[in-house]
Amino acid sequence: MNRVDIQFGETGIISDKNASAKKIRMLCSRIFDILSIMNWELSLVICNDSFIKNLNRDFRGKDEPTDVLSFPQIDNSFPVQEDGTVYAGDIIISTETLIKNSEKFKVDINEEFIRLLIHGILHLKGFTHSDNSPEQEMLILQEDILKKFTGVQIF
Repeated sequence: MNRVDIQFGETGIISDKNASAKKIRMLCSRIFDILSIMNWELSLVICNDSFIKNLNRDFRGKDEPTDVLSFPQIDNSFPVQEDGTVYAGDIIISTETLIKNSEKFKVDINEEFIRLLIHGILHLKGFTHSDNSPEQEMLILQEDILKKFTGVQIF
């Protein structure tokens, strides 16, 4: 069984955290099924630009906010817990940058959130990309998965 621990920081767009958390967990479950992920545990932090900017500076040397960060646990050599669960890592999503991206790319904020969540999960699974060009294998897979969630509302 997969587990997703969700923490909400200052986000500005989430009015009902319990309802959003339930929808996000269901969404993660479907993404895990698509990617044949079993017995994973991950942490998802939904925050503002200030929070993610500090992480981006401290861990990537980039003193600016970003939309999503992923911190895989031990380079895909995931430690297995006693119950067989693997702690995959952490995903951090900034809703402020998410909103800016949705306006820039003219997409719904729910679509952009789902895209970032898929992106983070793919990184935890070991996928990488050298840039953000749409020809990147990981980004092609991300967009293919995203198509399965057209119209899903989180916020």
